[in-house]
Amino acid sequence: MSILAECPTCRNKQSNKNRLCKCGENLIKAKRSRRVRYWINYRLPGGKQRREPVGYSIEEAKDADGKRRGQKREGRIFELLPDSKITFNELTEWYLSLEKVKALKSYWLVKLSINKFNTVFGDLIVSSIELADLENYQIRRRRAGKADATIDHEIGKTKTMVFKAFENRMAGADTLRTFKQVKKMLKKGSDVRDRILSLDEYNRIMGHLADHLKPVLATAYYTGMRKNEILTLKWDQVDLKNRMIRLEAADTKDSEARNVPINETLFDILVSLPNRIQNSDSDDHVFQYRGTPITDIRTGLRKACAKAKVVYGRFERGGFVFHDLRHTFNTNMRKAGVTDSVIMEITGHSTREMFDRYNTIDNDDTRQAIDQLDAFLQSVDKPLTKSGIESEKMKSVSEQKVN
Repeated sequence: MSILAECPTCRNKQSNKNRLCKCGENLIKAKRSRRVRYWINYRLPGGKQRREPVGYSIEEAKDADGKRRGQKREGRIFELLPDSKITFNELTEWYLSLEKVKALKSYWLVKLSINKFNTVFGDLIVSSIELADLENYQIRRRRAGKADATIDHEIGKTKTMVFKAFENRMAGADTLRTFKQVKKMLKKGSDVRDRILSLDEYNRIMGHLADHLKPVLATAYYTGMRKNEILTLKWDQVDLKNRMIRLEAADTKDSEARNVPINETLFDILVSLPNRIQNSDSDDHVFQYRGTPITDIRTGLRKACAKAKVVYGRFERGGFVFHDLRHTFNTNMRKAGVTDSVIMEITGHSTREMFDRYNTIDNDDTRQAIDQLDAFLQSVDKPLTKSGIESEKMKSVSEQKVN
């Protein structure tokens, strides 16, 4: 067992005997100004190491260290481990082992986000985290160049974990309240993408895209389906006779089944796929390369965009990404005169707010609106000219004759 000192600058936990931190911080001066937080370090039965914050006083740290030593000698070490006293690393291990969590399609992203959070707070007792700790984390991540959406995602996924722990009596209400109090970095609506792909850009990209990836891009362009829905599509979900793709609830992001119609162009593409005949009634993947399901398209799409002179990348100004094809489909359908309710049924948008996010108003729309205004004004102006202005002229002429 030992007492560790946390550097107020780099947060490195180190021996209390150190006078100078590796980052250059003078720990002696920092201790005098009570800027150093102390931790006690000990091992649980079984060998697992545990760290616990004990405040900014060395006297309190020594008292806590002595208390833990006594509890360990008396075999009462687990008395200090109520449900709300586990570390974030320990809580994460429990959370990620839940079958419901492992079944999430975004499991890898949940794991990645929480592990990023744990690089800073992994050894911290869950119940000891404060609002200031989370706010400091936000600022440091932003200074490190991370996008606000990324930071919100890391804290958001951790908050979901804490809520699940609260439901299972593994975290207290105070901890949950702390996570609920932290404000998001990203302002609502500021991350909404409005990039749509023009037909010319689409054709140019298709002209440079690898042959095995063209059907994937075409499916997104002509159906508005999500990338994961496309890449996991099986032949038994494709009804070529009735020209319909049938997605079950388990296949969609919002867990709602839907039918997606196949247009003439996409139909010709699907029937020409080399693996269609032998797999038309099987559960094999529709989109394959050399007998293996295609799992990603980013590398090939990036290369094709470069050759087609189309800016690619989420963080590039005017950059295009695969998901923008969903925006493009929504917008094209609306311009074609399809009603909003039908578009929402095809794309699976359950709310009007989400539908509007994917429906982009571009320069063509505004120009068409002005043309419509001109046509309207002209239609109003004609009868006005005949009845209004000409009447005034006739009245003026009559008055002149009378005089």
